[in-house]
Amino acid sequence: MTQQPLSGRHIAVLLGGPSSERKVSLVSGAVCAEALERLGAKVSRIDPGLASALAMDKAKAKAVLAAAGVTVPGGGLFNRHDVARDHVLQPPYVVKPNAEGSSVGVFIVHEGANRPPEEVGAPSWTFGEEVMVEPYIQGMELAVAVLGESSGPRALAVTDIRASTGFYDYEAKYSEGGSIHVLPAPIPNAVRDRAMRMAELAHTALGCRGVTRSDFRYDDINDLLVLLEVNTQPGMTPTSLAPEQADHVGIPFDHLVLWIVEDAYARCSAGGTA
Repeated sequence: MTQQPLSGRHIAVLLGGPSSERKVSLVSGAVCAEALERLGAKVSRIDPGLASALAMDKAKAKAVLAAAGVTVPGGGLFNRHDVARDHVLQPPYVVKPNAEGSSVGVFIVHEGANRPPEEVGAPSWTFGEEVMVEPYIQGMELAVAVLGESSGPRALAVTDIRASTGFYDYEAKYSEGGSIHVLPAPIPNAVRDRAMRMAELAHTALGCRGVTRSDFRYDDINDLLVLLEVNTQPGMTPTSLAPEQADHVGIPFDHLVLWIVEDAYARCSAGGTA
């Protein structure tokens, strides 16, 4: 064949992913990618990866993180109707969907509350039959961004997040003036170093690539630092937490975006996946 009909085209091939047919998908995607390259196309192999799926499942992620030595909250999964019927933990505690983000569907049950959140058992609830219930941890909301560099994960900084309503919910995260980011966080150096080490460890334990953000609660009275969850697709607006931290350590937004692209390209060029 003298003509390459796909010359000049750049095609993304999705392969792998978290399923029982992962191996079949990897082989199928690989041979399709090779055929496309023979036809002249530039191909990017993209494996959706287990990391995002694992991190999104709070119960499974907690088990992996705990096994790796990361401090995580107690509690566990409960049927939503049981949670709506009576207290399954002694208040104060937090109820949240097992596989949602942006604090959607989260309820804080304060100390002395007479009733659990009945909304969790309502027919309008759309966030799954099982919910995560964890003891409420008083104190500061902290965040650490991590870059998955070739030499190993690199934590950037620690941000103290102060929500205007006292709870860093969806509105606080995405509404103008909903929260204040204090960078660097006004915490002892030892706590800062601990948070950054835990974020790097979590990034590795979950098999993450690229940029992640670990969210913590820090009880400064009892010196308790707990990792709540890892976000494998953190916000990337210029004022989001990860770009703010990158800029704080000397990485402008455009350079951060360039690093993300070059990092993914390097993995593809080395025979891996983006």
